[in-house]
Amino acid sequence: MSRQVRNSELAVEPGGSAGPGADARDGQVGQIGVVIGIPEPMATELEQWRASFGDPLAALIPPHITLVTTTAVTDWDAATEHVRDVARRQAPFRVTIQGTGSFRQVSPVVFVNVSEGFDSCVRLHRALQSGPLAKEMEFDFHPHVTVAHDVSQTSMDAAELKLADYAASFTVSSMGLYEHDRTGVWILREELSFDAEP
Repeated sequence: MSRQVRNSELAVEPGGSAGPGADARDGQVGQIGVVIGIPEPMATELEQWRASFGDPLAALIPPHITLVTTTAVTDWDAATEHVRDVARRQAPFRVTIQGTGSFRQVSPVVFVNVSEGFDSCVRLHRALQSGPLAKEMEFDFHPHVTVAHDVSQTSMDAAELKLADYAASFTVSSMGLYEHDRTGVWILREELSFDAEP
């Protein structure tokens, strides 16, 4: 994802020192999100597909796999150190995104599936969404890459059909730590490399 992203679908959601955009409502000092960015040339290709389905967020939200949805934190330093620690213990892994699926029963989203690397993403999510980032999740975590969001049924049908045979693979060796500031912008605070040996 780019360094500043407005209103990303990362949102599905008295401590220590605050983050750069701290807002101390109800003891909350910030909101964090963590994602795996999709590398080039796949990122541009998926962005163009998303735009072709009439999704106005295509130019604003680079393709990604969300690991931690919007999560309020009361201790920014503890939360960011937790994410850094998870990154230090994580080994790089291979991801293949292939075929399409939909959350249309509960949300107007069409996505490209994560096939290879699905379990690695789930384990990484569970490690991240613990400790200072622990929260009750409304739905089971399902790693995916959104290609159409909040568009017409016809456009969602087209997205599912046209990308049904899409497939691409890449190695994941880092993840991005984002802050959701009070203006509604997602700001990349750190790109954290995985340090563990495979």
